[in-house]
Amino acid sequence: MRILGVSDESVRRWKGVWEEGGTDALRRRPATGRPPKLNDDQVEQVRTALEQGAPTHGFEADLWTLERVGLVVERVVGVSLSRASVWRLLTGRLG
Repeated sequence: MRILGVSDESVRRWKGVWEEGGTDALRRRPATGRPPKLNDDQVEQVRTALEQGAPTHGFEADLWTLERVGLVVERVVGVSLSRASVWRLLTGRLG
């Protein structure tokens, strides 16, 4: 299958999938991935807490850092997030 740029193993696997489930079985499926640690209600609880400002949560300056947001998430919803997960929360689900 060099013409198509795929390995013989891929062709055999696709053929087996087709034989088992037909054309529909070959359709691309969305990637599922790991479910988020916070559900929509928890995200809204965090949003509300962050909108109150950092001093409300015991921080001197009204400045949010990844560490501070992570602490507030843990206090508010009881879920510990990595710095990367806090970043994804802020830039993705909280916009």
